Amino acid sequence: MRLKTRLTETLGIRHPILLAPMGVIAGGRLAAAVSEAGGLGIIGGGYGDADWLEQQFAAAGSTRVGCGFITWSMAKSPQLLDQVLARQPAALMLSFGEVEPHASRIKARGVPLICQVQGMQYLREAVDAGADIVVAEGCEAGGHSGHRGLFTLVPEAADYLAKHAPDTVLVAAGGVGDGRGLAAALLLGADGVLVGTRFIACQESEAPDGFRQAIIGADGDATMKSNSVDVVRKRYWPNPEFVVRVLRNRFVARWHGREREIEQVIEVEHERFWSAFKAGDAENSGVLMGEVSGLIQDAPPAAQIVERMVAQACRLLGPRSPHVVGAGPGEAA
Repeated sequence: MRLKTRLTETLGIRHPILLAPMGVIAGGRLAAAVSEAGGLGIIGGGYGDADWLEQQFAAAGSTRVGCGFITWSMAKSPQLLDQVLARQPAALMLSFGEVEPHASRIKARGVPLICQVQGMQYLREAVDAGADIVVAEGCEAGGHSGHRGLFTLVPEAADYLAKHAPDTVLVAAGGVGDGRGLAAALLLGADGVLVGTRFIACQESEAPDGFRQAIIGADGDATMKSNSVDVVRKRYWPNPEFVVRVLRNRFVARWHGREREIEQVIEVEHERFWSAFKAGDAENSGVLMGEVSGLIQDAPPAAQIVERMVAQACRLLGPRSPHVVGAGPGEAA
């Protein structure tokens, strides 16, 4: 069985599952694994590193993958967008920042434009910019997000799009880690899901093993939003609405609410943080992860995650769902 939605038709994929373009973690190997499993892998362009991007597209090989940027950071080096567009990505995703003039450049190249939004204001901006796909991100998500919960944001976004931009495809993100989340997203009016934390804990992610084990061992209460991780990384976000969700670990317990004090010893703490990160020390660095961690018990191959998610969603939605279709010729049921 598989799921057919407007997302699968728009992107020419088999399953309505997108890999969140998590900086550093969502590399070419993981993106390719998700695409080969029937979803769409999106390389995490993050804050922008030209050499890293080249390495990751090379790692993806000939597999169709997309790429995503933190928009306000990429805007400082717009040549990064040209670099990725030259790779003819399957889609390009913009998150957190003014979508223009980047959206027009993407659309002019015929590349599907995905815009991630955290509220209705940003949704309207994405529609005005001609987004082909809009990702409604709830605050349950790991990494940066706004204040809206996914359970209300998705149906409100679906209603708005139905009235003002009926051809725009809607994707849900934040707290999706199994088939229950996928099925719920479709019932709420989305056409698919964007998944992050669940794919951090898989074999192909670029995450250190210590981070995978931290996610597996955590429940949904183990995360919090804190600016401390951004400050120590010298990532100064221009919009204070977007705060990063991370594991509530030793580093965060020490420095949350004391960000000004971090800045007084920034060089020492910055080096200490990144040394711990590279070593996979989940207690003394920053593990960007969402509340869905409480649903994650293992770190299988990405393909197995996709297969499990789709199979569970199909069972829950039932054979009468318009999204559930039987196996076609040559396809496994």
